Amino acid sequence: MTLPLASSPKFLVFFCLAVALISLQAVPSLASKGRPAKSGAMLSTEASSTIRIGGEPAVILVRPKPVDKSKPSFLEAVILPGNGMNLLQVKAYLPGKGDIDLLDAPDLQGAKDLLENHNDAFGNKSFSMGGAILLPYPNRIRGKLSADGKTIETMIDGKMMFLPANWKGKKPGAEVHAMHGLIMSAHFQDVKEHNGPTESSVSALLNGGNFGGHWPSKTDVGVRMILKSDALDVIVTAKNVGNERLPMAISFHPYFRFPSGQRAQARLHVPADMRVVVNNYDDVFPTGKIVSVKGTPYDFTAPNGAALGPTLYMDDCFTDLKRDAAGNVVIEITDPAAHYGLRLIGMSPQIKAIQVYAPPDKDYVVTEPQFNLADPFNTKIWGKRNTGMVFLQPGQSVSWHVRLELFVPAE
Repeated sequence: MTLPLASSPKFLVFFCLAVALISLQAVPSLASKGRPAKSGAMLSTEASSTIRIGGEPAVILVRPKPVDKSKPSFLEAVILPGNGMNLLQVKAYLPGKGDIDLLDAPDLQGAKDLLENHNDAFGNKSFSMGGAILLPYPNRIRGKLSADGKTIETMIDGKMMFLPANWKGKKPGAEVHAMHGLIMSAHFQDVKEHNGPTESSVSALLNGGNFGGHWPSKTDVGVRMILKSDALDVIVTAKNVGNERLPMAISFHPYFRFPSGQRAQARLHVPADMRVVVNNYDDVFPTGKIVSVKGTPYDFTAPNGAALGPTLYMDDCFTDLKRDAAGNVVIEITDPAAHYGLRLIGMSPQIKAIQVYAPPDKDYVVTEPQFNLADPFNTKIWGKRNTGMVFLQPGQSVSWHVRLELFVPAE
């Protein structure tokens, strides 16, 4: 039977509204799931966090836009649990510049394409952008190349090990060696994230074991990142869950951009009195010689640092670090043209070296506060020198903690 009002326009309008109301009641709202309303930066966050890299969704920590527009403020941090728990991007508000990216890295979709479709078997693309976590050995380790060219044989804490042969210089005949650790593409699990009213955080775990047979003992790795409006803390903890001594070193590899794009006037402060001499800037192998930076182009110890200039190339390890009253190692990057300053605070007492990579044709600088000198087990060059490796007995752990802060440099 056909109702006489069914063809009435008023009935159709009423019917559509009723269906819409029933539908809304049947579907839980975003607010009921504890998610913030979609507005401004939050809208892009909701959309972007659906991208999965390495099988895990990217985590995006967010902070509200600042009320005081005269002060810089962190806005966002993007982390990749499925790819080494690496820090892909940090966004901030800068007075006079607006919202900018602090790290040299592609967007999430570009990172997904690069890491999943254009990477190599070692995962080297991980440390070509953003801020990759390096563990259990930042920098280079040399050894005897295997017949198939896939591993190097080398002594690690008195034990013969086979490390991935994942790097070499660009010149013909350059020596293949191991570089930047064993977790570059690691899949972290038990990911916990929270965007709260005062801070946002994420944590995740990796049961690394012996890293595929490449490293002594067994390691569990925990990473936690905490984003506030005025600071970003990155904390990496390694625990020896095996039955033998565990050698450990930790760092990260952040490509900090110069917002002005003017590298020559950008300044760097590194509180280090000594620099490690390398054989050349293609291999970048330490020679075992350590020299004073005083009176050289590598002296960045002044309180306001020194300008990088137009031609100085650096891939250098600085040591004999000076600490502040709190026992921290404080590095500063300033871009006077952009009225921008970034402070890296190494809060772990085990940080004994700072690697700086700064090609003159790029508008970024990589600064790596790390435990160790390069090729730390090479007694032929280091002899009995303490190269910064930490040795953990079964059950022991060590944490690497670095804090990022923004500031406006003095005129």
